[in-house]
Amino acid sequence: MRLILGSGSPRRRDLLAQIGVVADDIRPPDIDETPRKSELPRPYCIRMALEKAQAVDAEDEDLVLSADTTVALGRRIMGKPRDAAEAAGFLRAMSGRRHRVITAVTLRRGLRIWQRDVETVVRMKRLTQAEIDAYLATGDWQGKAGAYGIQGPAGAFVPWISGSFTAVVGLPLCETAGLLQAAGYPILKDIA
Repeated sequence: MRLILGSGSPRRRDLLAQIGVVADDIRPPDIDETPRKSELPRPYCIRMALEKAQAVDAEDEDLVLSADTTVALGRRIMGKPRDAAEAAGFLRAMSGRRHRVITAVTLRRGLRIWQRDVETVVRMKRLTQAEIDAYLATGDWQGKAGAYGIQGPAGAFVPWISGSFTAVVGLPLCETAGLLQAAGYPILKDIA
């Protein structure tokens, strides 16, 4: 049984390695990630993870693992910002407030699907314009839902979370390990 990671995220590869899982192949899917009209964050995130898994070309016996991470401020989906101006707007909107980070994971073998989703509440401290400008200058916001990565410099902006840290990074390890085990894939096999 081969494991195919349907994601180009180096963070997801690193997280999988923490539980002794190394994908046999990496095949980032190319799908339209535009939210549907009036689509709420959690259903959107679950749909994206499923569509990513289904878009990856694989043999019937291969396992395809895909995930999607979405930042939600109320009902608003804060995806990957198009540019620094949009990233600044996201950070200003979250400044001094709590938001939700939803990560959905889909595992597919042939037509069989396993799915889990995890929601973590994150509080961001009140940010000054100087802090926002300095963070944007790092470029760390690029390609990240909500315009930040908690595992990088923006970790200094987050005094509190309730839930899974690894889900905020991009892959909830406990739930992902459970899905892999349910599908018969061994985890923690290379950790001594």
